[in-house]
Amino acid sequence: MTRGDPGRVGAALGSPGWSCAQDVVGLIESDPEAMRVLRATAGLGLPDWWIGAGFVRNRVWDAISELPALPPRDVDVAYFDPQERDPRADARAEARAATLLPGVPWEIRNQARMHLRTGDGPYLGTLDAISRWPETATCVAVTLRGDSVHLVCCHGVADLVGMVVRPSPAFDHPAGHAKVRERVTAKGWRGRWAGLRLEV
Repeated sequence: MTRGDPGRVGAALGSPGWSCAQDVVGLIESDPEAMRVLRATAGLGLPDWWIGAGFVRNRVWDAISELPALPPRDVDVAYFDPQERDPRADARAEARAATLLPGVPWEIRNQARMHLRTGDGPYLGTLDAISRWPETATCVAVTLRGDSVHLVCCHGVADLVGMVVRPSPAFDHPAGHAKVRERVTAKGWRGRWAGLRLEV
């Protein structure tokens, strides 16, 4: 079900129910809209696909903060196909996704070519790419196997359920810290989630 730390951790905002990866899986599985998006993505037949970042993180932080979920700004679908490097393939996948589930702000990217934009070395797979996203609580993703949700927390689940903003190892340097702070401000995270703790 998980990669990373699936054990019990300090819960946020005094909510002992938010303590492990299974809580996150349960949240996603109980969300009809999230499940519709996951099933539509499964229907695209993309190799090694996961939906990450705000799709998971924002739902968890909203639930912990007892806030109604907002419509997503984007749905980040990451997949890995080393045989297909043409960026137009991503646009075609987004068009197919829009026919399956219209109105969703799809953002579908083949991680086999994304290192060319980030300056990293080639990624080994989708989860390797996700592990290099800016914050530990952003380096999370879900996929479907059958109709079961599987969760990955590349750097453990503690920062996600603890509402901690911490640079991932790939961003643990002065320029990376500045980028994380910029993202917090630009995305209005502290205005949305008063309980966030910034460790940057």
